[in-house]
Amino acid sequence: MKPIQKILIANRGEIAVRVIRTAKRMGIKTVAVYSDPDAQSLFVQSADEAFSLGGTDARSSYLNVEKVIRACLETGADAVHPGYGFLSENTDFATKLEKHGIRFIGPKPHSIEAMGDKIGSRLLVAKSGVPVVPGYEGASQEISVFKIEAEKIGYPIMAKASAGGGGKGMRRINSAEELEPGILSAKREALSAFGDDRILLEKYITNPRHVEFQIFGDTKGNIIHLHERDCSLQRRHQKVVEETPAPRYSAELKSKMSEAAVMAGKSVQYEGAGTVEFILGESGEFYFLEMNTRLQVEHPVTEMTTGLDLVEWQIRVCQGETLPEIKTPPQKGHALEVRIYAEDPKEGFLPSTGKIHHLSFPTRDYLRIDSGVVSGSEITMFYDPMIAKMIVWGEDRITAIHRLIECLSETIVFGPKTNLQFLQRLVSAKEFADGKVSTHFIADNEPELLSDNTKEDLKLALAGTFFTSKQPIDPWIKETT
Repeated sequence: MKPIQKILIANRGEIAVRVIRTAKRMGIKTVAVYSDPDAQSLFVQSADEAFSLGGTDARSSYLNVEKVIRACLETGADAVHPGYGFLSENTDFATKLEKHGIRFIGPKPHSIEAMGDKIGSRLLVAKSGVPVVPGYEGASQEISVFKIEAEKIGYPIMAKASAGGGGKGMRRINSAEELEPGILSAKREALSAFGDDRILLEKYITNPRHVEFQIFGDTKGNIIHLHERDCSLQRRHQKVVEETPAPRYSAELKSKMSEAAVMAGKSVQYEGAGTVEFILGESGEFYFLEMNTRLQVEHPVTEMTTGLDLVEWQIRVCQGETLPEIKTPPQKGHALEVRIYAEDPKEGFLPSTGKIHHLSFPTRDYLRIDSGVVSGSEITMFYDPMIAKMIVWGEDRITAIHRLIECLSETIVFGPKTNLQFLQRLVSAKEFADGKVSTHFIADNEPELLSDNTKEDLKLALAGTFFTSKQPIDPWIKETT
């Protein structure tokens, strides 16, 4: 195929900055699209060109398919990188770009459509031999049918929206008495969020862990995996900490999951970057959850341990190139990622808006900061209040944890409230250092994680990291003492 000349980034914030960085290194021109509140943002200033979409909220700007396509046509962009969120998994958008002769840097529309429906994707991957959580994904949405199927599955169960993700339209149902109100509540939320109220039922896995595999496919039919990421530390189904390699998993289990991930990709002739997500039970059984047909927020930990640039791979595959590595490349060391948000943990993690008067991060060879804001930037009510992703690398897991705590402690944000202190306590917990956390850990330990007790913070840090680390205790801990 003809090489891509100009990429329009149909996104904003840190992921737009990140895509622009790779495109510029490859000698490809970039176009930023922006809403009115984002007119002075870092990503707009970083691109070669900028095109106003107008509007204030996402629906009137970044989610408006016609506006984004018009921006492509008027700027002469011959490709679009959707980032994640917004239009990244929108089949209609990818199809319309194709009709205009504009390349979509992502999978083909049929793959997005197949994996975007949880009911359909469960049936599809199951045919390929991928294990799925026992459940019900039938056509009938009658409460009477759900009652019968729930009894077959056995309580507790999880009701999940077929069309969505991000924890919306999900309800844990513990008994027959909770079934009807739980189903109806999940349906209302699913309809509001995705315009589709279809629900499926799955067996609720006790004390689950969440592991995903990065897969990559090219136009020649090659599909490989680029190792796993553990995303078990979550709050309300939203990932808080991600890492690779996943701790406390046998090589045999990882091998089985990686094979299943590749099979899931092959079931839809997948092209580009995708992520196959699994849930693991206490006894080591694993099941397919879903496939995200896009780049993930946590992709930097994979890049830090493999030395690859996944955005570059996306662009090259979109140009018709064969994968640079036909075999899974080796990993080196361990990487962790946390998401620093402008939010108030003590007020239910409500977003904290306002101007960032000062923002600074430490400088380390092993530290990577992906951010879309700088000192003087405004956190508005219209978009996700992420300040930055902090990614650290270490020769081993304990070293990486030690470095992450240190870097978090040296980060300065003046202006909105942040979750910095919460993150420090979280990654200092002994259970985390031991690799013994489930998706319930934050909910089960929220009072302690939100505590103001400095001595308790120190105890957690020492028990969780420093007593097992070969490196000396950092100066900030001595000062706290």
